[in-house]
Amino acid sequence: MAVSHEIKSQLAKLLATEDLIVEHRQVETAQFNVQTRVLTLPQWEKASNFVYDMLVGHEVGHALFTPDQDPPKGIPHTYINIVEDARIEKLMKRKYLGLGKTFYRGYKELSDEDFFVLKDEDVSKMSLPDRINLHFKIGNYIDIPISSGEEQGLVDMIAACETFEDVIAASEALYKHCKKEKEQEKVADIQQQPQQDQESSGEETKKQIPQIENQISEDTGDSDSEEREKQDTQNLNTQIGAGDTFDGEVRTVDTLNDKLKELVSKSGIDNTYAELPKVNLDTIIANNSEIHDHIDEYFNLQSARFDTIFDNVDAEYKEFKKSAQKEVNYLVKEFECKKAADSYARATTSSTGVLDCSKLHTHKYNEDLFRKVTTLSDGKNHGLIFVLDWSGSMSSVLKNTCKQLYNLIWFCKKVSIPFEVYAFTNEWIRQYYDYKVENYVQSNAQPHYEKKEGLLCVSDQFSMMNLLTSKTNGKELERQMINIWRIANYYSSSWGSSYSIAERLSLSGTPLNEALVSLHQIIPKFQKENKLQKVQCVVLTDGEANSLPRHVEIKIGDSKPYIGAQRLNGGISFIRDRKLGTTYAVGYNFFKFSEILLNNLKDNFPQVNFIGIRVVSSRDASGFIKMYCDLGSKEHTAIQTEWKKTKSFCIKNSGYDAYFGISASALSQETEFEVDEGATKAKIKSAFVKSLKTKKLNKKVLGEFISLVA
Repeated sequence: MAVSHEIKSQLAKLLATEDLIVEHRQVETAQFNVQTRVLTLPQWEKASNFVYDMLVGHEVGHALFTPDQDPPKGIPHTYINIVEDARIEKLMKRKYLGLGKTFYRGYKELSDEDFFVLKDEDVSKMSLPDRINLHFKIGNYIDIPISSGEEQGLVDMIAACETFEDVIAASEALYKHCKKEKEQEKVADIQQQPQQDQESSGEETKKQIPQIENQISEDTGDSDSEEREKQDTQNLNTQIGAGDTFDGEVRTVDTLNDKLKELVSKSGIDNTYAELPKVNLDTIIANNSEIHDHIDEYFNLQSARFDTIFDNVDAEYKEFKKSAQKEVNYLVKEFECKKAADSYARATTSSTGVLDCSKLHTHKYNEDLFRKVTTLSDGKNHGLIFVLDWSGSMSSVLKNTCKQLYNLIWFCKKVSIPFEVYAFTNEWIRQYYDYKVENYVQSNAQPHYEKKEGLLCVSDQFSMMNLLTSKTNGKELERQMINIWRIANYYSSSWGSSYSIAERLSLSGTPLNEALVSLHQIIPKFQKENKLQKVQCVVLTDGEANSLPRHVEIKIGDSKPYIGAQRLNGGISFIRDRKLGTTYAVGYNFFKFSEILLNNLKDNFPQVNFIGIRVVSSRDASGFIKMYCDLGSKEHTAIQTEWKKTKSFCIKNSGYDAYFGISASALSQETEFEVDEGATKAKIKSAFVKSLKTKKLNKKVLGEFISLVA
């Protein structure tokens, strides 16, 4: 059965009791960086679940118990690893009692499959470090000879290790014991050489024997001379012979590592991990006043030549504002009622300790005779961030989308809720014509962040235009809303071509995902500036966006490497959040990428509601619903029925807390009940039903919206 890397990643996090960053890569051995808290696991495709879990548990043991410090010099790292492995596995089995069975069965499989290559080996003749390594790993399944006395004392010392300081002490004791044995073996070899070899070696060999014997006696004595220890370590290799150095190698460690490498899958493509960049809002956000100064300058030039050019579109705006007040007042009423209900629900009632005389006559059957006081919790400060899709595909629905946006803005103004409206685009920073200098001006497209390998790419052309803000006064806000209305009307109306719009306000591609990345900095800034407790983020869009590539270092020939971009491959790519320690698998459906970014936003800002509003045409509704609901499922049938009945629906299983779909044709209808004089009963009824349906649609969607934001 194929191993699920995501499940094993979650296992590692649960065992570590922290959100470790777990990566599955095509590496030969597991690694844990105690500084960055990144656990890199090989793709052990050929390992059984018990072996896989044992290896994961072992590496998590290092994550939990191995400190971030360099071991002392002079002790081979292999010795320290043997002792530390025994310690962390003991501590892991103590911390998680059920893990003992996993280690038992995992090492049994390794022993049965001869991962230590002991089939033709006489274990009794192996070095003490090898035998100790085998004793703590597979000592339950084969007999590992450990002599009584000093060897058993070392084993007991290692088994008793509780801290890393204990590990260093035990490793040093093991090293000194092995070093002494090596020296004794050298003395024995010299003494057993034939006489002719001793004669040929001359007086130098005769002097060497007592020299080494003296050193052994010094090692076994009680002297604590630091200088003698240092001299002993420096001269050891030359004393035992140039071709027989003592490097502390342990064969079973290397053998096991080599065999574990065979479990690693060598086929396929390596997993890739990408992270979100921290963008600079000073370069990302286009200033509100700068935007409208640019729009005013362009529109003033046209109205100077044709003073009535905007009369019709401006009159339409005023008519819409007047008719929209009913919906706005409905929103305000619903919001205040919802807040009052929530406040009452949070009310606490307690006794004051003062007798309530009106209850004294009930003393025979009522024990509660004291006056009560009810305390209402204070309401929360609200704020809304609107993110408007400024892409070319929005042209036909931009005006109707702005109608929904304006309803919500007027609602915010009436209940004194701070708000910001951003539109994502790739056009604002491009070259544009400046009428003051009568020439084209190249905008300064500064990098939004420092480009590094592994970060998601955010184009330098991307901008978040701050179209509207509650920071402006009422008169200024009205002027700005008329500007945006004119632009929306230009794209949505066939007769809007009587005037033109500024180049920098042209509709662009769909950098929705770049906008979601920038919200990681926009949300906390907005919350801090307005001292808000509850923030709602509303995204008004008509479609999906392509997934973002990631930065990679590219080197061609002998040229200097540079940072380029590479597409994420579905199925083997992951978005990683180091702060949370979470990873999100990138699938093959490109529209799911936005869902991943939304899920990451919700994980980072759990107090924020993310609401999607999509104005959809009748021909696109069915395809949009199928992206989130399996065809023929109960959920799909219910949403389709709701769409046919009310021309709206709400999807709850997307990345948004609620994703509203609203009919573009229904929004474009007039909400007023108007009939010609002398109309028949049938026409009156038809006009009334038509008006009622539109009102019902708006109230239904806006009512659900208020239930989320209140």
